[in-house]
Amino acid sequence: MEEKLPFSFIFFGPPGTGKTTIAEAYASSLGAHFIKLNAVTCSKKDMEAAVEEAKLWKPTLLLMDEVHRLDKGKQDYLLPFVEDGTFVLLGMTTANPYIALSPAIRSRTRLLEVKPLTKEEVVEGLQRAIDRPDGLGGKVAFEKDALFAIAKLSGGDMRYSLNILEEAALQFGGNGPITKEQVFEIEKVPNYAMDKDAEEHYDSVSALQKSIRGCDVNAALYYLARLCSAGDLDSIKRRLLVTAYEDIGLANPQAVMRAQLAIQAAEQVGFPEAVIPLGDAVVDLCLSPHSRTGDESIGKAMAFAKDAPFYVQDYLKLTPVNVKEEDKYPYDRPDVWPRLQYLPDEYANEEFFVKDETTTSTYVRALNARYEELKKAGRSSDLRALKKRKKV
Repeated sequence: MEEKLPFSFIFFGPPGTGKTTIAEAYASSLGAHFIKLNAVTCSKKDMEAAVEEAKLWKPTLLLMDEVHRLDKGKQDYLLPFVEDGTFVLLGMTTANPYIALSPAIRSRTRLLEVKPLTKEEVVEGLQRAIDRPDGLGGKVAFEKDALFAIAKLSGGDMRYSLNILEEAALQFGGNGPITKEQVFEIEKVPNYAMDKDAEEHYDSVSALQKSIRGCDVNAALYYLARLCSAGDLDSIKRRLLVTAYEDIGLANPQAVMRAQLAIQAAEQVGFPEAVIPLGDAVVDLCLSPHSRTGDESIGKAMAFAKDAPFYVQDYLKLTPVNVKEEDKYPYDRPDVWPRLQYLPDEYANEEFFVKDETTTSTYVRALNARYEELKKAGRSSDLRALKKRKKV
């Protein structure tokens, strides 16, 4: 600002947190010409007109609200003009720019996150609106509790809180200070219910799994409640099922099965009662012993299999060709099975099983012990020699 050097920015954050206001203040403080467009309503023709206008004014700032709504073609159209300085782009979005915007746009802009307002900040903004001549002009009074009630309802969205303030002033402004009870007559439901296509919804899904992984039952219940308020049972089911197998897994197979049954019950009863079995499952998974040995082991094998050539021992093939009888798989020798080498000779020494040495699960410790026992016994691809061993 001090050097009066305009830079392209993407302001991202929740609704009603001042993204567009910041962009307008930035443009005004620079004393620059600026053009406002909204990606939802602007056409390619509007963008072309903005480019022609920008060529007449230096510098020009293009303020693009809901910039994530621009399709790839329109985003690509902007690139050369941002690149050559025809205009400086100020984009505002509620979406995660790392997901919603093309890498080319991101590389030409600075990303600035706008956080939700705190309750105290919302109250400060409301008080300004009450006092200012272009607001309520001090003609309507609110009790402090009433302002905090509005702030709590707003969920950090200043625009939402100003709407409640204005409606409360219109309904109750002539009869003394407006109270908290009167505010709740206007609005009882907090501005927390998430759009299940919004970024915060996916953040809550991610936070739910991480909270279960970290055994924080209170946090997991909070994020589950947020997801339930959005009514997206499908996302909850998928995430709980993945979490059960990935993070609890072999440490408590019974808890994994109970989670599946809870999900089935939730499907059968639907919301609002579905929250009960889902709550049971989340508490169970959080406080259960955890083990990621299954997930880590298959991950290790997947990474290896992706790059390694495929081989299989002849005696393991479904229909082996040119293999003598004494070299064929012995279906009648269960004593041989645990000593037979199943990995190809090229990979015979590879180990994909990841032992969990930190688990509190008796079952996982038993699996570790069984693995070591089998490893110690050894394996061989000399099937003839194994067959000659005496049956045990």
